[in-house]
Amino acid sequence: MNGPIKTLLFDFGGTLDADGVAWKERFHALYRSEGLDMAGDAFAPAFYAADDPLVGGLSRRTDLSGTVQALTANLESELARCCVGRDRIKIDSSSDRGRRVVSGFLSDALATFERNRPVLKALSERYQLGIVSNFYGNLEAVCQSAGLCSFFKVIVDSYCVGAEKPDPAIFRAALERLGATPEKTVFIGDSLRRDREGARRTGMRFIRIAPLDVQYAQADRQAESAVTDLHDLTKILQ
Repeated sequence: MNGPIKTLLFDFGGTLDADGVAWKERFHALYRSEGLDMAGDAFAPAFYAADDPLVGGLSRRTDLSGTVQALTANLESELARCCVGRDRIKIDSSSDRGRRVVSGFLSDALATFERNRPVLKALSERYQLGIVSNFYGNLEAVCQSAGLCSFFKVIVDSYCVGAEKPDPAIFRAALERLGATPEKTVFIGDSLRRDREGARRTGMRFIRIAPLDVQYAQADRQAESAVTDLHDLTKILQ
């Protein structure tokens, strides 16, 4: 990394709660493990239809567990509506599936939080940290329930500020609250479209977190730093 770094901003979903795998892909994998035979491009519309109503629709006090439960309940309804034949029978006869999906999602997220806390603690002693995420309006409660709030000086939720990544306005909201400048800030996220593009438009450097196979599959001509988990951040930031 060229030049001094004073501030690190992080995406939340897929970055702090997973090693570079977005919520849509994680839910799809969990449903496939439950026997749902649905390709990713067919699952995506159901996920977005379940996700969209939660934006501004959850209490700001809703924690991570409540958020995942609400999203899964919506997903079950969407899948029941859009699936037919064998999948319809499988959905209707599996009342416990949603609970297993919630449990699996939360178990994976909590394990990731546990691994990441020592890294975030070390980074918070060297840099000022913030979170910038496209979320539902309850991100602070989610981070509180995950035990992350003590590491971050600012938590910016897209619904609360009225701007979504990659709009530079959401990143500037965090920078202004921290008294930080884009030139001395690095954004860490998993999405090329939202995180990398938003960082570029705001004038920040960017580090991507993603599994190696995803990094290779989506490699392009624009050079970027990348890690497979937060533990490798310290190597790049030196």
